[in-house]
Amino acid sequence: MSISRIALASIAAFVAYFAIGFLTFTAGPLRREYENYKTIYRSQEGMKTVMPFGMLAMLVAMVVLVILYAGMYHGGSPLAAGAKFGALIGLFAVCAFVIHNYVNLNIGLRLTIGQAVAYFVEWVVVGIVIAAVYRPVVQP
Repeated sequence: MSISRIALASIAAFVAYFAIGFLTFTAGPLRREYENYKTIYRSQEGMKTVMPFGMLAMLVAMVVLVILYAGMYHGGSPLAAGAKFGALIGLFAVCAFVIHNYVNLNIGLRLTIGQAVAYFVEWVVVGIVIAAVYRPVVQP
């Protein structure tokens, strides 16, 4: 594994994650859904105070995902492998986070479905970005 490739792919994945997240959760239709649950979710102003912690945690998460991708890639189309990897991460996130929150938080099905679709797509894109940037060298 190349540390420089891990670092570059992690930064690219981090940027992609926040770009897609901004489009779907902040500027997109889900923004209005979150407003229905003001007692559960922080306001935009409230998020700003803890955002540095969240960003650091996501950067660490991206490093972990790049290392996992590098360890599992065994050849073939890197972009197809990245999409498959992202889909697996997306499915994990939907089941372990989105549906888990639907059970534990007093949120509606509409927000849950919106989050499920948005997070799944977001993680597929992140997987593709990781694959495109990491570009592992496969040994015969």
